[in-house]
Amino acid sequence: MVPLFLLSFIAVFIFFDRFFYIKGQKKLDSSFIERFSEQIETGKVESAIALCKKYDCSESRILMKGLQNLGRPIHDIHEQMEMEGKLEVYKYEGNLYFLGVIASIAPMLGFIGTISGVIKIFYNISLADNISISLISGGLYEKLITSGVGLTIGIISYIAYHYLNNRINKLIQIWEYRCVRFIDLINK
Repeated sequence: MVPLFLLSFIAVFIFFDRFFYIKGQKKLDSSFIERFSEQIETGKVESAIALCKKYDCSESRILMKGLQNLGRPIHDIHEQMEMEGKLEVYKYEGNLYFLGVIASIAPMLGFIGTISGVIKIFYNISLADNISISLISGGLYEKLITSGVGLTIGIISYIAYHYLNNRINKLIQIWEYRCVRFIDLINK
């Protein structure tokens, strides 16, 4: 049970760490997009870079990477923006990987407790002259508790992992949309 409680503590910590990190990140508003587009259309690239630096969020850093590569082929600009996006994703993911590992390991540790409980049952039976419910109940209790706790931690970690992954994927979709609109804007 100690490893299971340790895993549950780590899972809770990772979830709230990533949740509040994602929630705390700035997002671009419509006024930024309007000002940014206007500056690009009028050829004020330095002003657009300054605007991106002022907002200092993931989306603005990706757009700024595109601005810094203006003059290069479109493919190279897009590739540089994509690389910057990957760096931003790494920041968002942080230790999220371990939440997925916990979702896999916790049920297995619960099953180790199940095996331990069954061993305890058979050991108690081998020592006794007659079989009684009290000989079996201790092992069954251990078996059921560890399995239940392991599965519960695994399921909750699995849900938390996919919830956070989904939030990150939605952000990536927004970034990709902004990149496509930026490429369209500089193609004009």
